[in-house]
Amino acid sequence: MRMILIALAIAAIAAPGAARDRGQVPEATPTGKPENCVTTSRIRTTHVRNDSVIDFEMNGGQIYRNTLPYACPSLGFDQAFGYETHTGELCSIDTITVLRTGAGTRGPTCGLGEFQPVKLARK
Repeated sequence: MRMILIALAIAAIAAPGAARDRGQVPEATPTGKPENCVTTSRIRTTHVRNDSVIDFEMNGGQIYRNTLPYACPSLGFDQAFGYETHTGELCSIDTITVLRTGAGTRGPTCGLGEFQPVKLARK
């Protein structure tokens, strides 16, 4: 069975104050060793912080910060991405594709980094 999962970082767009916070990366303290993969069914929402950083909020509240090895042009601006997986896991060897908001087109495809469990600093 081919499973295709698309995750949109809609919460970052719809969240109050998202435009004000755009480009700001909250400080985070690592809480464990980086992981190569996360289970996609556990991802509650994502927060695109800029062209290089995405925070994955999991069911139960755990946050995994993914710092891309290279900046992904327009990711921080569009705040939305999609991915395709066949295993039920999103891994550091996988890629994301920027979804251009309003245009209905795809942007660049970029590689992911490791998933670092973190605790975000309070605002």
